[in-house]
Amino acid sequence: MPVYSHIVKTLLPESCLEILLKPLAYCTICPRNCGVDRLMGQTGICGSNAGFNISSICIHHGEEPAISGEEGICNVFFSRCNLSCIYCQNYQISGNHGSVNEQQMQLPEVLASIKTILDGGCHALGFVSPSHYIPHVKIIIEALRTEGYNPVFVYNSNGYDKVEEISALESYIDIYLPDYKYADNDLARKFSKVADYRQTALAAIREMYRQKGSTLVMNENGYAEKGLIIRHLVLPGNVENSLNVLRDISDISGSVAISLMAQYWPSPAVKDHPALGRTLTSDEYESVKTELDNLGFYKGWVQELESNAEYNPDFERDSPFL
Repeated sequence: MPVYSHIVKTLLPESCLEILLKPLAYCTICPRNCGVDRLMGQTGICGSNAGFNISSICIHHGEEPAISGEEGICNVFFSRCNLSCIYCQNYQISGNHGSVNEQQMQLPEVLASIKTILDGGCHALGFVSPSHYIPHVKIIIEALRTEGYNPVFVYNSNGYDKVEEISALESYIDIYLPDYKYADNDLARKFSKVADYRQTALAAIREMYRQKGSTLVMNENGYAEKGLIIRHLVLPGNVENSLNVLRDISDISGSVAISLMAQYWPSPAVKDHPALGRTLTSDEYESVKTELDNLGFYKGWVQELESNAEYNPDFERDSPFL
């Protein structure tokens, strides 16, 4: 068995591990298709090996109300990222050269942290930046189910996912929470160093929609248990991109839930950027909200413009969102 099997072999059958870990031997899990052998310690564009590279497992109250609820969601924040967004709001943990508080955790440690939070009342478990850690997501879910835990599983990605990988998650994931960042590949190349974001993300989101449709299934407490919510962060100086993002989504469904975010704030890397070095103006956000209404979207959430001061995590803390 490859070098990393020791971190999980005591909790799942060997045959199960071989199936789940095998894609890491020639990694084409995300659309980057690097082809490196992560099981032997090689790293691709994301900089991730085969370990459970996690920066934080914590309670987060900042997700959409139907997901967070009053108790919050237990979020697993994987470190590094398969995009390279110059304005990343989680810049402390997303860089491919390492991140704040990154831990090479073993599965028993991961499960212990998750179970402590779930036992405290959280009803949902979210995986944040999971696109290049899909085998790890599956292993965590399989192990939790083996131990009798079955929270609502949420896949919270940047949207840069492969259709076949999303298809293979159908029996694992209850709620998809993808970003759809760009309807303009030139902008994606400029801001996130990827040339095929639009078509790749749309294909992945269409597969998510095929699985979940546009209905958010709610429980008796008003919490979502199944469905699809598409997020879009409006970037300053780039309103036209946001308008086209909404138009693209409307081509998939006009009744899907949209989370239209105004929380952008300039990270240190872009504080002097001519477009991204400031927060949104009221006119910018209102124009995007107007298009949301014009397209007939009627499910989801918008934010107050002042939200840019409320969602600034510090991953140097044990609880980044205090």
